[in-house]
Amino acid sequence: MSREDRQQRPERRSGRGPMGGGGGPMGMPVQKAKNFKGTLKRLLGYLKPQRTQLLIVISMAILSTAFSIVSPKVMGKATTKLFEGMVQIYRHVPGAQVDFPYIGQIILILIGFYLLSAFFSYIQQYVMAGVAQKIVFDMRRDVQDKLSRLPLKFFDARTHGEILSRVTNDVDNISTTLQQSMTQLITSLWTIIGILIMMLVISPVLTLIALVTLPVSFVITANVAKRSQKYFAAQQKELGELNGHVEEMFTGHKIVKAFGHENKSIRQFNEINERLYGAGWKAQFVSGIIMPLLNFVNNIGYVLVCVVGAIYVTKKKIEIGDIQAFIQYSRQFTWPIVQTANIANVIQSTVASAERVFELLDEMEESPDRDDATVIRVPKGEVALQNVQFGYQEDVPLIEDMSIDVKPGQTIAIVGPTGAGKTTLVNLLMRFYEIGGGRITVDGTDIRDMKRGDLRSIFGMVLQDTWLFNGTIKENIAYGRENATEEEIIRAAKAAYADHFIRTLPEGYDTVLNEEASNISQGQKQLLTIARAILADPAILILDEATSSVDTRTEVNIQKAMTALMKGRTSFVIAHRLSTIRDANLILVMNNGRIIEKGSFTELLKQGGFFADLYYSQFTGSNNEVQIG
Repeated sequence: MSREDRQQRPERRSGRGPMGGGGGPMGMPVQKAKNFKGTLKRLLGYLKPQRTQLLIVISMAILSTAFSIVSPKVMGKATTKLFEGMVQIYRHVPGAQVDFPYIGQIILILIGFYLLSAFFSYIQQYVMAGVAQKIVFDMRRDVQDKLSRLPLKFFDARTHGEILSRVTNDVDNISTTLQQSMTQLITSLWTIIGILIMMLVISPVLTLIALVTLPVSFVITANVAKRSQKYFAAQQKELGELNGHVEEMFTGHKIVKAFGHENKSIRQFNEINERLYGAGWKAQFVSGIIMPLLNFVNNIGYVLVCVVGAIYVTKKKIEIGDIQAFIQYSRQFTWPIVQTANIANVIQSTVASAERVFELLDEMEESPDRDDATVIRVPKGEVALQNVQFGYQEDVPLIEDMSIDVKPGQTIAIVGPTGAGKTTLVNLLMRFYEIGGGRITVDGTDIRDMKRGDLRSIFGMVLQDTWLFNGTIKENIAYGRENATEEEIIRAAKAAYADHFIRTLPEGYDTVLNEEASNISQGQKQLLTIARAILADPAILILDEATSSVDTRTEVNIQKAMTALMKGRTSFVIAHRLSTIRDANLILVMNNGRIIEKGSFTELLKQGGFFADLYYSQFTGSNNEVQIG
C-alpha cells in the first residue's frame, strides 16, 4: 500500500492485540457479547447438524454421572454392615462377626460402577471432541470462504492483528469451550441434580442444613469477585503496556542502542513492571480469599451435618453408612456449582468470540461476478478510463472525472505528490475497489463485465513492497503461473537477472526463504518478484517503483530486467524518482485525484509546470534524489 492511500483511506480500527479473549480466574474481567442471545442462537445453529451426536453426549453424561453418584450410597451399605458387625463384637453377641463376603461384593460392585462411569465418560469426551472439531471445521471454512470474497477496503480498514485474532484465536476459543467446557457443564449440571436427589432420599432435614450454607457462599463469592474485578482490569491494562513496551524495544533495539537509550528503556520497563506487580498482587490476593472463605463456610455446614447426623444415628432414624454417604455428597455438592459458575464466565467469553467471528461473516462482500461475464481470450493491453470518479469515503472524493486512453504496448508513468491517487488508480484498474462513476475498459470491455479472476490474470504486478512466502525460491517464482516447468522457471530467472545470485546460494533454486525472506537482500527479493512477473507473461504490467530501496548496482540489473519485461507490453509505472521514467510514452501528472498535466518527459519539462517543479525539487540541496510520493 502506498503512503497516499494510507492518508486517504478510512482510519484503521485498532485491533485487540493478538489474543481474541477468553475467560480467566474468578474475578478476571470477562469479555461480553453485545448481543448475547442472538449470537448464542446463531452459534447453536452450528450444533443443529450434530443433534444425534449431542444426544449421545448427554446420554453418556447422564449414565456416567449416575454410576458415579450412586457409588457413595452403595459404599454406605458396606460401612453400615462393617459398623453393625463391630458393634455386635463389642457387645459380645454370640457368633458376632463382620460380614466380609458382603463387603467384598460391595467392593466389586463399586469397582464395576467406577469402570462403567469412566467408560461412559470416555465415550462422552470422544463424541464431543468430534462434534467440536466438526463445528470448528465448518466455522473456519466459512471464515476462509468469506475472507476470499471480501473487498480490499475491508483489509485496509483493519489491522492484520485484528483479522488474525478473529480467524485463529476467537475460533480456537470456541473450539476449546465446545470440547471441554460444554462437557464439563453438562456433567456438572447432572451432578448437581443427581447429588441433590440422593441427599433428599437420605434425609430432607440434613439436605436443608447443607443447603443453608449455599446463599452465604454465593454472597461471599459475589462480593470478593466484585472487589477483585478492578484489580484484574488494572492488571490487564498494565500487562498490555508492558507487552507493547517490550515489543517496541525489541523491534527497534538497534536504534535504542545507537542513541544510547538502554537505561531509559530499562527504567520504563521497571516502572511498568512495578505497576503490574502491584496490580497483579492485589488481584491474586483478593481473589485468593474466596477459597479459604468458602472452605470455612462449607466446613461449618459439614460440622452441622455431622452433629445432626450423629444424633439421628443414636436415635436409629438413619444408618451410619447413609451419614457417611451424605457427608460425601455434601462435600461434592459445592464443586460442580463453582465449576458451573466458572463455565458461565467462559461461555460469556466464547459467545463474545463467536460474535466477533459472526461480525466478520456479516461483512459486506464484493459484488458477485456476472454469470455471463466476458472473457478476453487474447488480451492486447488497450486500457481506457472514461470520466472515472472514486473516493474511499463517499463524502470525500479522491478521483474526479478522470479520462485516459492507453494504447497497447505503451508505457504510462504516473507521478505526483503523496496523496495524489497514484496507487489508487492501479487499485481501480484491477477492481480491488469499485469505481463510483464512469467506466474502465480493457480492450474495449468494461472491467465490471469481466470476472475478477479473469481480469487480474491479464495484469502482472511488481511492487515496491515485495511479497515472498515461506517456501523455496523455485516455488516463489512459480507462483506467477500454475504448472510452470523447471525450465520455464529458470528461463524467467535468467531474464530477471536473478539466476546468477540464485546459483550462488548453497541450495540454489531449492533454497528455502524464511517467513520474512530476510535470508536474502532487498534487491534479490525484487529480482525474484520480477522473475515471477516474467513467468506470468501478462499483457499489462503494473510497476510500483521497484528500484527505490536497492543499491545502484542492483538497480541497474533491476532496470535491465524491467526493460525486458516491459517490452511489447502495456505498462503502468508508479514513479517516485522521476529520473527513471525518461523513456515513458506518456507521463500522467496527478494531484488531488486529477490529471493536471500529461505528455512526454521532455514536453513536461519544457512546459515548466507542476512536473518540472517536482523534477527540479529532487535535485536541490544536498539530496540528489528526493523521493516524491
